[in-house]
Amino acid sequence: MVEKITPEAHEEYQRIHATDDFKQLKRSYLGFVVPMTVAFMSWYLLYVFASNWAGDFMGIKVYGNINVALIFGLLQFVSTFGIAIAYARYSARRVDPIADRLRDQYEREIER
Repeated sequence: MVEKITPEAHEEYQRIHATDDFKQLKRSYLGFVVPMTVAFMSWYLLYVFASNWAGDFMGIKVYGNINVALIFGLLQFVSTFGIAIAYARYSARRVDPIADRLRDQYEREIER
């Protein structure tokens, strides 16, 4: 069901948007997302660049037909899932409590 945004709801949102809790929510979110995005993109680009310009290194056989390139490729999946798990834990601890508090406050205020 789509809820119609009333002028009162918009005003309450603007008021909550200006609170210290909302600013803390944005800081907490960005404090995880920005560094983790930079780290992951750096790791991914290292893999791409090494695949293109360090073929000899990427072709080193580690065990049987398993080479460095295959290990790096598989580690991309591992790091993706690791980041997702880390974000879920971080969010539950640092972001969700603030978001829940703000949502409850917003809902109480627009019900008046």
